[in-house]
Amino acid sequence: MRKSEIKRQTNETTIDVSLNLDEANQPNIQTGIGFFDHMLTLFASHGQFGLTVQCQGDLEVDNHHTVEDTGIVLGQAFRQAVGTKAGIKRYGTAFTPMDESLSIVSIDISGRPFLHFDANIPVEKVGTFDTELVEEFFRAFVNHSMTTVHINLQYGTNGHHIIESIFKGFGRALFEASKIDDVQRGVPSTKGIL
Repeated sequence: MRKSEIKRQTNETTIDVSLNLDEANQPNIQTGIGFFDHMLTLFASHGQFGLTVQCQGDLEVDNHHTVEDTGIVLGQAFRQAVGTKAGIKRYGTAFTPMDESLSIVSIDISGRPFLHFDANIPVEKVGTFDTELVEEFFRAFVNHSMTTVHINLQYGTNGHHIIESIFKGFGRALFEASKIDDVQRGVPSTKGIL
């Protein structure tokens, strides 16, 4: 079973993430940021992952450290859970509508961190959540999971719908990329390593 648990403590956050790529359960997400909890729950549900996130952060400062550090730890947990990458599909893409919004998320579990984020979210906040933190979360995840992720918003006008489309698509694309391939048994690279 491909699973991991990562704990990380700094002066700004204390985070415990448990991730299971092969067995979905009811996500248990508690970061202290309601909208972010909702997005991570959607990510896990649409990715069919077992995910628990417990985070205590310096929310009296703002949400930045909690969101970014959660991305760091979730990225580390994914990298550990996917292991040697033998037998995975490696690539995944999801076109995900949410009402008037449509996003495309493409992932390569390549061993090379890169984020292309092209999503103009037309509001600065959704509730109390700073929308600029969406990109910060994905950059942290990418850098610590060693994946290549392209996020492109095709169109959308509602900030909540746009972000929801992206997180759902991220879950679906990551599920596809990390899925075990019935044909490919080794590492999916002509180099023999990812």
